[in-house]
Amino acid sequence: MKRLFLLLSLLSVAVGLSSCGGQVKAKQPVSYRFESGRTAMLKNGIAYAPKKAPLEVKRAIAAGNRLQNKPYKWGGGHARQNDSGYDCSGTVSYVLRESGLIKGSMPSKGYFNYGKKGEGDWITVYVRNGHVFMTVAGLRLDTGGPGGRSGPRWKPETRAGKGHVMRHPSGL
Repeated sequence: MKRLFLLLSLLSVAVGLSSCGGQVKAKQPVSYRFESGRTAMLKNGIAYAPKKAPLEVKRAIAAGNRLQNKPYKWGGGHARQNDSGYDCSGTVSYVLRESGLIKGSMPSKGYFNYGKKGEGDWITVYVRNGHVFMTVAGLRLDTGGPGGRSGPRWKPETRAGKGHVMRHPSGL
């Protein structure tokens, strides 16, 4: 009986997860649904962290809020940490750096090896060849996809996770 349970458990994990190079691929769309105490609230383009969120999450949301009026700028956020505009990886790097979760910045491909595999409880980074975005307390911070490509913005619109690998900071 134990062997059957173990076999079924392993089979369910193998069926439920698609992996690429040991990475967990996102199959489901990335969607936002407000849940009191668990997700960030979005009001007039500004995100508000849940009161009981970890400090790093509150810092990530504050950092993302500082980028809301910045334009998209290819290479932005890499040569200068406080830049006039940000690209996708510059945006994610800025938020994680300001949260104390990385040092410096990384190009999008660098996020394939960031943190831990899979979806995080509070912060998830979605990376594919040529693009990276993140969710913080359930709210998407992205420079592209549904909601326009005008620069780093909090977006409640869904973005398909297909083709992206999910990573998250340890413990978050």
